[in-house]
Amino acid sequence: MRLDKYLKISRLIKRRTIANEACDAGRVLINGKVAKASTEVKVEDVITIQFGTKDVVVRVTDIVDTTKKELAKELFEYL
Repeated sequence: MRLDKYLKISRLIKRRTIANEACDAGRVLINGKVAKASTEVKVEDVITIQFGTKDVVVRVTDIVDTTKKELAKELFEYL
């Protein structure tokens, strides 16, 4: 699954366009490397998102095409 789509479905970033912009600005890392929006996300990847002065680090635990808001938290775990 594309990185920008995963960020939206997992509710880490609210909109796909904002996820796309964050990737273009170099604020999203996968396994320590700057990632483009089109980068494929796999289970066990570590995603780091830089929000201003705070970094959010998560590990991908599952990948699904659609999910409900309550179940979105099960797609990743905070590190």
